[in-house]
Amino acid sequence: MRRWPLYGGGLALLQAGLLAGCDRTAEPPAPPPATNLVATVAATPAPQGPQRLILAFGDSLYAGYGLDRGQSLPDAVQARLRKDGINATIVNAGVSGDTSAAGRQRFAFALDNMTRKPDLILIGLGGNDVLRQISPEETRANMTAMMDEAKRRAIPVMLTGMMAPPNLGPDYTRAFNAIWPDLAKRYDAALYPFILDGVIGDGRLMQADRVHPNRTGVDRIAARVAPVVESALGRPR
Repeated sequence: MRRWPLYGGGLALLQAGLLAGCDRTAEPPAPPPATNLVATVAATPAPQGPQRLILAFGDSLYAGYGLDRGQSLPDAVQARLRKDGINATIVNAGVSGDTSAAGRQRFAFALDNMTRKPDLILIGLGGNDVLRQISPEETRANMTAMMDEAKRRAIPVMLTGMMAPPNLGPDYTRAFNAIWPDLAKRYDAALYPFILDGVIGDGRLMQADRVHPNRTGVDRIAARVAPVVESALGRPR
């Protein structure tokens, strides 16, 4: 995996943004009510063809922290899929502040409350694990549990990865950064290696906290992520 030089000052960025906008107590939260699992509505109308249902399951980078309703990453990806002629509906189950442990706790609950089995799950967690310097072994265990649950339900997964800043030390960064490519290979899952690639470090694309993308930054990420989603969806079942 190539290096991401703009992420070199990453811990300061994470502390500035995630601590301000995503912090929560260390105790994993109770599962949210089913009414939180609401499909986002993009301005782009759904095209003709079979409906593809996608669950976007992540933290503030999916939830759309600091953005207006309809401007989250799942919204932007859904709009791009529809412009490409794919009748996709993305249910945004992003929760600001979620660690991989909190995500693991509510993962089955989110799937159980879908209107039907989704055609694809997008999983984007890990940034808050870095903030708390949670051990990579724990993060890997939580991510593996979610991958196992998706496999048990026969649902394909696409991972949008996270990377640790180098100032956490070579041992931590090596172990942490390997989680997503390892899981993608093990479970034959699609992978976008670093969700903030090409955006973090550019003040024109980031909010004032310097860690959450603004609307322009979200559009930049969506332009790169959407083709991977399209490939991961494959042919309708």
